[in-house]
Amino acid sequence: MRFKAITYLWITLHKSIYSHLPALLLIACLAFACKKDPIDTDPDVRLEFSEDTVLFDTVFTTVGSSTQYLKVFNRNKKKINISSIYLAGGSTSKFRMNVDGIKGTAIKDVEIGGEDSMFIFIEVTLDPNNTNNPLVVTDSIVFNTNDNVQDVDLVAWGQDAYFYAPPKGYSAFLLPNCPETWSNDKPHVIYGYAVIDSACSLTIEAGTRVHFHNNSGLIALNTSSLHINGTASDPVLIAGDRLEETYKDIPGQWSRIWLSAGSINNTIDHAIIRNGSVGIQVDTVGNGNPTLKINNTVIENMTVAGLFAQGAVVDATNLMVSNCGQYTVALTLGGDYRFRHCTMANYWNYDVRQSPAVLVNNWYKDIDENIQHRDLVRAYFGNCIIYGGLPNEVGVDLKSGALGNYMFDHCILKEDGSHDLQDATHFLSITKTNPGFLERPPFIYALDTLSPAIDLGDPSITNASDPITTDITGNTRVKGLAPDLGAYEKD
Repeated sequence: MRFKAITYLWITLHKSIYSHLPALLLIACLAFACKKDPIDTDPDVRLEFSEDTVLFDTVFTTVGSSTQYLKVFNRNKKKINISSIYLAGGSTSKFRMNVDGIKGTAIKDVEIGGEDSMFIFIEVTLDPNNTNNPLVVTDSIVFNTNDNVQDVDLVAWGQDAYFYAPPKGYSAFLLPNCPETWSNDKPHVIYGYAVIDSACSLTIEAGTRVHFHNNSGLIALNTSSLHINGTASDPVLIAGDRLEETYKDIPGQWSRIWLSAGSINNTIDHAIIRNGSVGIQVDTVGNGNPTLKINNTVIENMTVAGLFAQGAVVDATNLMVSNCGQYTVALTLGGDYRFRHCTMANYWNYDVRQSPAVLVNNWYKDIDENIQHRDLVRAYFGNCIIYGGLPNEVGVDLKSGALGNYMFDHCILKEDGSHDLQDATHFLSITKTNPGFLERPPFIYALDTLSPAIDLGDPSITNASDPITTDITGNTRVKGLAPDLGAYEKD
């Protein structure tokens, strides 16, 4: 009987408690948990910002910028309410902002906790201004906190350009003219692959800037030709289309210049080619004509290779190829190659590299995994520097069954004993010592004052049937007792 009474009392008490639970929770909430942090309404409260001006370096008109950010700080101990955050230009502003996940030109009632912060993300797209000169577009983000108004400036430099793009749904397009000429009056921006049609040509004039969008490039078809005609004082620049400072040295921003099988008489002089996947891909020669003559050119910062040749004919002088994820120069599937006064310097530091700076090869595997041989008629390196961060930067991968002719003549090589440097049929007057580059990085591999490469060249290589009278910068080639090795002649 006592047990039943106790049980009844327990159930009755709990029913009573549950029936009054909402009220009890409300009282507890009011007393403790639901008490809101006070908002600081002091008119002297001020925000602090990570910077007073958000700057977008040169942005091509009609092309959206990268995203910049602004950090907003509440240094006060109490929470604050920003009654409004808005773009001064309103709906006509060229800028766009996202305030703590909310997009718009005007955002109201944004709270920041005491001693806390938030991010504002900003982008800009500029309209063509139909001039060849840069333009400046400005706006500001305005903050109103307790009737205290503050602002942060937005500044974007823009430039008009020629734009090329494939039709919707396609990844490539034929250049409209045959022949086609790109002038230097304003930059050329390419989306997708620009294709030089068969029997046509593209000429790029001195001082022209060519900018490829992500995964874009240039293709020369069979019997077509590319001519890049830069000068020492007005080189042609080929790079990605992101011009912000943070993209200056980012590799892999575009695909490649592809001189496909059968393209002929391609010439490149005084070009700077940087920040792609493959600088130049040169495929098998056709029609008995040389594939590529390249002089006084810099190729740098490629995720795969600077110059990737497959059974091609390439003649190169004063070529500097540096900092690539695999090879600076890969000469594969045989071919005929001559390099004089060239510098291949590979100090790639974005990830681990295992491939040598230079590779020569005379074979490949077909789709059935059978080895196919291709004659390496010649791979000649004279008065060159081949150096880098690996113990061995010279890769010779030849198989019997095809010609395998190669020669390193009066060169500085980074070599770990993998090759018989006493074999005069392949190695002549080789020096194994640090070449003493002036800077590393950035991508300038000129010679320091005490470089052992100074006066180490063979004049007969420099003064062959087509003499090399200047270096990559246009300076007189021989300034001492003998020519210097590599692409640069020391002043």
